[in-house]
Amino acid sequence: MTDRPEFDRRMLEALVCPLTQAPLKYDAERQELISPAARLAFPIREGIPIMLVDEARDLS
Repeated sequence: MTDRPEFDRRMLEALVCPLTQAPLKYDAERQELISPAARLAFPIREGIPIMLVDEARDLS
């Protein structure tokens, strides 16, 4: 059991990459939303996805 709030996976239906508008994939282990098209990983903090390109981790 973790102390962090759980990400609501239903949000994936509404969220897209802010850079490419492509669908995202959820990485539960790292608590990130992955944009394969942009090669970026957007963090999820306290159950809230941070959809800012400046906050994303580069996957290249």
